[in-house]
Amino acid sequence: MSETNHKEITLKELAIKSNEWLSYLRSKWLVILIGCLIGVALGYLYASYKKPKYVAASIFALEDANGGGSLGQMAGLASMVGIEIGSSGNGGVFQGDNLIELYKSRTMIQQALLSEADFNGKKQLLIDRYLDFNNLKAKWPQHPILKNINFKVDQDARLNRAQDSILGEVVKEIGKNNLVVTKPDKKLSILKVQVTSKDELFSKTFDDEIVKTVNEFYVQTKTKKSLQNVAILQHQTDSVKRALNGALAGMASLTDANPNANPARQILKVPSQRRQVDAQANTAILTELVKNLEMSKVSQRKEMPLIQMIDAPVLPLTRLATTKTQGMVSGFFLAGFLMSAMLLLRRGFLLMIK
Repeated sequence: MSETNHKEITLKELAIKSNEWLSYLRSKWLVILIGCLIGVALGYLYASYKKPKYVAASIFALEDANGGGSLGQMAGLASMVGIEIGSSGNGGVFQGDNLIELYKSRTMIQQALLSEADFNGKKQLLIDRYLDFNNLKAKWPQHPILKNINFKVDQDARLNRAQDSILGEVVKEIGKNNLVVTKPDKKLSILKVQVTSKDELFSKTFDDEIVKTVNEFYVQTKTKKSLQNVAILQHQTDSVKRALNGALAGMASLTDANPNANPARQILKVPSQRRQVDAQANTAILTELVKNLEMSKVSQRKEMPLIQMIDAPVLPLTRLATTKTQGMVSGFFLAGFLMSAMLLLRRGFLLMIK
């Protein structure tokens, strides 16, 4: 019984204390109102001077030939009940989250930044465009190394230390704040690549370039082995074809050299027979090589992944901006909350030191 009374007294005291604190805040309504008005003014200024951001988004579907077929469908159904069929790496290296991380890699972002694009009739590297609209070059003229830095380098040339450092920082900033790669539905092979920045043309161009760079690298990687196989078979086929042509030409020249050969002299037939054997052997080898080459080309076409663009960024892009009304309302409530919290903390501190 005593515990129940103690709890009731505690709740009553809590209610009384709460009313006291609320009464204190009501007594300071003028101070809170002045703080809210200051917050409205600051919110208005923030919305007025904050630059809008532009969002470019690409949505595309990936179809991997290696992952198709009835076996792939059966594996997908079996995985739903916890049974694995075949190796887990059937889809290849760049599948799912691996492909998303490929977009965030330094190599891909750096390659896209070092590409040149047309901005309102002016050719400019994407890295230079990024540095310009972020005003990162403002202090560089005073730096002995950075004032003359130039990112236009040959494809095979290596970047120097200053170029590499700047690109590294820009890559980290873009990967953290500008570039977002997601799978809208984990069950589907659909990717969404989104680029957000303060420059509309940069957002669109960089989005196009990073998608192009990664997709080309993805296709080249997926078909690398088959391309090498086709190249080797093509080289062998060309070599055997040249040898066959040489054997046929040799037979013709021997015939021309002895147009009326004496049938009794068998020694005269030996060179021609050797050439004929070589021609027959090369013909058989060439037949097999051509067949294997065509089969390899068919296999290569089957392994070629299909990348189908669904949506591409189109100007004008989606504009993200805080309106003046939104800024004023947000400033009002934020300032009111902060002012109330400060007053309560001040009163609590004064009560503690008494």
